Amino acid sequence: MSDRSSLLDRRALFSSAAAAALLAATGVSAAGAPRRGGRLRMALSGASRSDSWVAGEGLFMQVARQGVVFDSLTEVAADGTLRGELALNWQSDREGRSWTFDLRRGVAFHDGARFGARDVVASLQSALGAGAVLRELGRHQVSITLAEPNTGLPLLISGPAFVIRPAHALTAGIGTGLYRVRQFSAGQQLIATRVAGHYKNGQAGWFDEVELVSVPSPDVRAQALAEEMVDAADLDAGKTPIARSIVAHPAQIGTQRPMDNLRAAERWWFA
Repeated sequence: MSDRSSLLDRRALFSSAAAAALLAATGVSAAGAPRRGGRLRMALSGASRSDSWVAGEGLFMQVARQGVVFDSLTEVAADGTLRGELALNWQSDREGRSWTFDLRRGVAFHDGARFGARDVVASLQSALGAGAVLRELGRHQVSITLAEPNTGLPLLISGPAFVIRPAHALTAGIGTGLYRVRQFSAGQQLIATRVAGHYKNGQAGWFDEVELVSVPSPDVRAQALAEEMVDAADLDAGKTPIARSIVAHPAQIGTQRPMDNLRAAERWWFA
C-alpha cells in the first residue's frame, strides 16, 4: 500500500457512543446559532466489506443509515425528548397494542418518489416481527397492531433498526434523510451531500457534505484526529479523548442514547 492510500484509509469520522465524552473532555459546546457549510469528516469503527444498506450492524453503518441517509417515524431529540420525525403524531388504545400514526406530507425520497404509508408498512413489517399487523389507512396514515402490548412502541421505532425505506427499493441507499449518497464503498467510505429543500431546513443538517471513513484501529483514529485529518473519531474507553474545537453541537445532549441516536451528522455544525 502506498503512503497516499494509507492516508486515505485513515480518514474517518467519529462514533455516537464516544462523541459525548469527546466533547465534554474538551469543553466543546454550542456557540450561538448553527452555521451552514463545510464537510464533516468522521472516523468510525465497526465497518465490514460485507456491509450493505440492509446488512451490517457496526457503528459505521448505523451512523450511515440513521445519522445520514434515512429517517425514522420518531426520533429522540437533542434534549432527550421523543418527537415525531416522519410521523407527525400517534395514538394507541389503553393497552398499547393497537397504534395509529399520522404521517408527514410532502416528503420525498432521494430518487424523487413520494413518501407514504406504503413505505412504512414495507419497512417496518419485518422489523416488528411476524406477529405485528401493519395496514395503510390512506396515503398518510398507518395502523400497527402488535402481538403483545407495548406502550413504548414510539420510542422503540426511533432506533436504527426501524428506519424507513422506499417500498420500491428496500435494499438501496435511498432514504428521506438530510443527506443523499454520492459515493459508497462497503467497509470503507461514505460520502453524502445535503438535500436541497429538505423538510428539516432551518432545524438540522448544517453541513454541505458528510464523509464517513472506516478506521478499525483506535490508535489510528486518534492519530487521524490529532493530525486534523478528520473532525471527530470514536475512541475506545480509557483512551484520552481528542476533539477538534471547531465542532459545535446542541447545548443539550439527550440522555436516552449517547450522541442523540447516532445523529451527530445532522445536528452538529462548525463553530
